[in-house]
Amino acid sequence: MAANNINQFTSAIVLLGLSIMATLDFTVAQFETGVCYGMLGNNLPPPSEVVALYKQNNIQSMRLFEPDPPTLEALQGSGIIVVLGVPNSDLQNLAASQANADTWVENNIKKYHDVLVRYIAVGNEVSPSNPDTARFAQYVLPAMNNLHNTIAKGELGIFVSTAIDTGVLGISYPPENGTFRSEVTSYLKPIVEFLVDLQTPLLVNIYPYFAYVNNKAQIDLNYALFTSDGVVVPGGVKYQNLFYAILDAMYAALEKSGGSSVRIVVSETGWPSAGGDSTSVDNAKTYYTNLLKRVKDGTPKRPRRIIETYIFAMFDENQKSPEYEKHFGIFTPDKQSKYGLNFG
Repeated sequence: MAANNINQFTSAIVLLGLSIMATLDFTVAQFETGVCYGMLGNNLPPPSEVVALYKQNNIQSMRLFEPDPPTLEALQGSGIIVVLGVPNSDLQNLAASQANADTWVENNIKKYHDVLVRYIAVGNEVSPSNPDTARFAQYVLPAMNNLHNTIAKGELGIFVSTAIDTGVLGISYPPENGTFRSEVTSYLKPIVEFLVDLQTPLLVNIYPYFAYVNNKAQIDLNYALFTSDGVVVPGGVKYQNLFYAILDAMYAALEKSGGSSVRIVVSETGWPSAGGDSTSVDNAKTYYTNLLKRVKDGTPKRPRRIIETYIFAMFDENQKSPEYEKHFGIFTPDKQSKYGLNFG
């Protein structure tokens, strides 16, 4: 998650065989909510204990932002499904040659053959309109292509995608009018075509928290926390919560870019418990508790479809900044549950 993508969002408001797809649908139906494992803390438990904590709490899927050998080793035979990230800093190398992609897959996937990798997230929140990530944009699709070629050649059955943020939206309200920003269209359209051709989901990081705190005059806190009676948007569609509205705006933008068949996986979402505007344990607990219920329902645009979602994050991370970024964890570093969430 990049804090400077907040303003980009608020300034305007992912072909495999049928048998594999059937398996994926079954898996999603059972494991709709996972948790991101961020590691930017100097007081976090070792990976073996983290994997045990996931299992103890019935958290059956994990997003890793980069290949971490001790964590991948700990995940072997665990049964935990993994979203494995390619750091932005590795994109140029993977885009440069097929051999580099082959080596990456050999070192980070085949080596850990008992780890259940579902997706490879090629880059995180890369956008040509974001000064912090614009230099990586030219490498994302070539890296995706090279990794897909390696995955297909090895018949590994892993989906190759990328994770974007809602800052790529130029229009997001009403959700049906969702459109990508003009300056990112030439970047995203070929990626959408890749996803359509391979029937691969798009990973999207969605944070109602940031939308709310930057638009408090227009957005009610209850709407952001899933506790509203709902809002009827222009066009007559009623939205019960902001999470659904943002997700449907992304779906609308995908449709306008030829991606009507592309499913979205929410690769990050969360609410900090301290350190910023409208941050509290009560607000965070309300957000997460209701999120776990609402992802089972589907949105007005995609009703009755479980929303595969990854909570950000497993632990509070004391090496992040600004202050609120330290407080997204659903567990404290000493492995105590902050909210008593039920992943059953």
